[in-house]
Amino acid sequence: MKFLGNVLATIVGIFVFTMLFFFGIVLIGAIFGGEENGIDVKENSVIVLNLEDIQNDYAGKYSDPWFTAFSDTKQIGLTDVIDAIGAAKNDENIKGISILNNNSSLGMAQSKAVRDALEDFKKSGKFVMAYANTYSQKEYYLNSVANTIYLNPVGDLDFKGLSSDLLFFKDFQDKTGVKMEVIRHGKYKSAVEPFLENKMSEANREQITALLNSIWNSVVTDIAKSRNVSVEKLNEIANGLLARTPEMAKAQKLVDVVAYEDVYHNAIKKRLQVDSKDEYESVSILDYTHKYTTTSIPNDATDEIAIIYAQGEIQSGEGDVNIIGEGAMRRSISEARNNEDVKAIVLRIDSPGGNALTSDLIWREIELTKKVKPVVVSMGNYAASGGYYIACNANTIFAEKNTITGSIGVFGMLPNFSGLSTKMGIHSEQVNTHQNSGNYNPFAPIDEKFKAVTTEGVEQIYKTFVSHVAQGRKMSFAQVDAIAQGRVWTGADAIKIGLVDKIGGLDDAIQEAARLAKIKTFNTQNYPEYNKNFDDLLENFPFAKTKERWIKEEIGEENYNIMEQIKRIQSYKGVQARMPFEITIQ
Repeated sequence: MKFLGNVLATIVGIFVFTMLFFFGIVLIGAIFGGEENGIDVKENSVIVLNLEDIQNDYAGKYSDPWFTAFSDTKQIGLTDVIDAIGAAKNDENIKGISILNNNSSLGMAQSKAVRDALEDFKKSGKFVMAYANTYSQKEYYLNSVANTIYLNPVGDLDFKGLSSDLLFFKDFQDKTGVKMEVIRHGKYKSAVEPFLENKMSEANREQITALLNSIWNSVVTDIAKSRNVSVEKLNEIANGLLARTPEMAKAQKLVDVVAYEDVYHNAIKKRLQVDSKDEYESVSILDYTHKYTTTSIPNDATDEIAIIYAQGEIQSGEGDVNIIGEGAMRRSISEARNNEDVKAIVLRIDSPGGNALTSDLIWREIELTKKVKPVVVSMGNYAASGGYYIACNANTIFAEKNTITGSIGVFGMLPNFSGLSTKMGIHSEQVNTHQNSGNYNPFAPIDEKFKAVTTEGVEQIYKTFVSHVAQGRKMSFAQVDAIAQGRVWTGADAIKIGLVDKIGGLDDAIQEAARLAKIKTFNTQNYPEYNKNFDDLLENFPFAKTKERWIKEEIGEENYNIMEQIKRIQSYKGVQARMPFEITIQ
């Protein structure tokens, strides 16, 4: 046995040594390898815009260098890409941008931001060309900015308007005995509606209809301008599915050329004056952005504007690039507030909301900061419910026209299995020392007194939420309550009712922050920097990340999304200030 123990200890020692040696080599290579020097942008080049690997505005910074060393991306966010497109406008080596079969997971406001950057790029006289085998509505919206749009002869273009599907679980609960006990404030707070009804309420139908129409109007307005086709004509095309085939899409002037990809590349060669037998020079947008971010030199200004990114659901804990945690957010706001070089803060929000307590803690940090220096909010795809909670007290609020915001309301949900347990012959009893000493028991019918106390808590948080909005927006409680009740609004509608000040993107918010701070030259500093330990690092190894991809392949992406939605509902703790429904736009 001692011999076997020694052998096992030797094997383990060799394994640990090998892993540490491997990690050390990779880390040294990441730090000293000089990857940025390996990207060579040659003369007469074209940027290939493929945003498939870009999801967030901000890719994140980490206090632990191991995270950067073992990241499966180059730590590039969408704002980096947009900055790089701006740099390419003045780069003499770059002659144009090719959008080739782009299939991104960007939201509508993010697509709008990229589209605006490409529109600005075209002002230099350089070209933007687009080719796809198929165009979804969202991808067509982005691609429609191109000078020339190509479509595969056997491809298709999806252009039919927007829709939203909701599932309802009331009958399912009755049949299974699994029930969600719901406590909410706001007739539009329909995140919980699927557990209460078998069909959509009129209030919910009203808000979703208004929301989709507002988003659609902003989309077709941009397309109409780029394609020189009227909004009325675009709506006619969508209603009649008049662009469903490549030739029909060309006849309706939504695409310019119906051809295979080789014809597209030959057209680019012609623009570049490259012989048809030769390959033209190209660089991927990720490589170009990486080179730009690692070689660009800040100006000599000592003044700074801090850009603090709040993206994802709002939860307790540290947070990361996909979760707004109180740890990273409060620390970042405090650091920027106490940094004398930072003259103003831009809070970039892309969040459907989440935990109400965490939202209030972040709100408090903004309130303290606003007394010292200006705070400007820039809204991305979402800044709803808890996302609006943390925005409402800023000096100025910017949103895109298709940003989803508002949703001023709160709710709580408690899973109850008493019906199921009774059917299964399982019974529960509780012994208490005091009348209210027991916790909520999911295996017994909800106690009415417990429900009343919980409802009181929800109402109190709603009043606090509305009061914060009223104070920040300089409105009365009644005025805010009238547009609250959990209802969501687009940026285009939110500006009409006073929830938003101006329509614009992140750059507009930065310029406003500089104006309020009375500075002309400045650098920007990105926050947060996330504190992570070795256990967190292991969870981000490539072999751990493949689990998600494997499940998607096995059950399909739609089923995977439903599974994730159920997991999120199960994880809700405390009162929630969260979007009333999930919306996916294609």
